[in-house]
Amino acid sequence: MYTADQALARLKAGNQRFLRGRARFPTVRKEVFAALAKGQQPYATIVGCSDSRVPPELLFDADFGELFIVRVAGNVISPEVMGTLQYAAVHLHTPLFVVLGHEGCGAVQAALAAKFEGARERLHIELLLKRILPGLRDLRPGPSGEAQANAAVEANVRWSMRQLHETPEGKARMAEGVLKLVGAVYELKTGRVRFL
Repeated sequence: MYTADQALARLKAGNQRFLRGRARFPTVRKEVFAALAKGQQPYATIVGCSDSRVPPELLFDADFGELFIVRVAGNVISPEVMGTLQYAAVHLHTPLFVVLGHEGCGAVQAALAAKFEGARERLHIELLLKRILPGLRDLRPGPSGEAQANAAVEANVRWSMRQLHETPEGKARMAEGVLKLVGAVYELKTGRVRFL
């Protein structure tokens, strides 16, 4: 089993291999699947956006069974996501939790449009945006563009992290030193994962 720091170093090394075009995974062999059928022991839990351009297994050059991944638009924290993360902590004992946002996130852009332009969406998208908007409260209106969008993505990652950190379970596990929570942003143009 890995420590949180070892798991983070492994993710960073995997992203470096991905950037250099030297990815080693996935390993598709019958023995791999036979071993995975016996159980899972992921070294990290990733909460990421469901955007098809941001597959964590590829970005971190991780093999089958190495990452426990929760993907939802805008990497929002809902009760269902919280339950899934609690499962990862309690039953899988992953030492590292990463909230992974990405440049050009459509959900975050929609939340910006709702905040500054009064844009409306369909009911369930509105519910999703309501989970993002509190994290954008410190953003001020200004010229919309890439800088504002990037600031909003980072603010949303930090908001998701804050929600996780403030749970009684999160506080207790972090105080014990057995769990580490980090935020990151995937840069679509470069392939780099920038840890916050």
